[in-house]
Amino acid sequence: MKTTVITLASGRINHLRNQFRGLAQSTTTPLRHIVVAMGDPEVLDLCRRHAAHGVWMDARPPRLPLAQARNLGATTAIGGGAELLVFLDVDCIPDPGLIDRYQAAAAAESLLLCGPVTYLPPAPLGGYDLSTLRRQRAPHPARPDPPPHTHSDSTDFDLFWSLSFAVTADTWRRIGGFCTRYHGYGGEDTDFAYKAAAVGARLRWVGGADAYHQHHPVSDPPIEHLADILTNATTFHRRWGRWPMRGWLDDFATAGHISYDHAAQRWDLVGAPR
Repeated sequence: MKTTVITLASGRINHLRNQFRGLAQSTTTPLRHIVVAMGDPEVLDLCRRHAAHGVWMDARPPRLPLAQARNLGATTAIGGGAELLVFLDVDCIPDPGLIDRYQAAAAAESLLLCGPVTYLPPAPLGGYDLSTLRRQRAPHPARPDPPPHTHSDSTDFDLFWSLSFAVTADTWRRIGGFCTRYHGYGGEDTDFAYKAAAVGARLRWVGGADAYHQHHPVSDPPIEHLADILTNATTFHRRWGRWPMRGWLDDFATAGHISYDHAAQRWDLVGAPR
């Protein structure tokens, strides 16, 4: 199965470099590695040095058009003959067997494939030693983690995440790509999963398709993305009749940043004019 890996990048140059190193150790070489450079010429320069296919997209951080960028990557991949699309977050280093496991789990039926992701501690002096990453394997406990060479099907599409997933070109066309009404951080990946469910695709967790998420500082909840999360959550609610990212919304409310207007069925920034 002709497989193309798709990554979005703006900054995180060292993380992208480690992803290139990880793919170089893959037991199956992808047809191409497409990197969508969102407003960052340094990403394109790095792609040229690593024989990756860089694609430019005008963007202005931090409010990045993630949905549009994934669609551009997929369109480029399918135009180049890809039959299986593997999306990897720029922070993720793939296990050598990740592509093999996604290929083995893909089928003629419509499937949304997800693999386990381990969040790594800060890199030691000198960087991550890729040969030891499997020893640090500790997949996120909120997601399924089937044994290697097995899979687990699920109907809980709220668990889908875009850190590491795969989909055949045919299924991508059926789903119709990511909704581009989302801008900035949050919501677009859950929307994609709901679109997949709406066309009858199944969610399949793939044992052994491991990825290792490189450490970077984060806020919990991500207060720096509050405006985008609130806007995107509202877009999702209008499309699907329910609120995504409830954990973050509830945490923001508890901290006094937002409040819920039950009569209007909306979240508002505290102190913002209505």
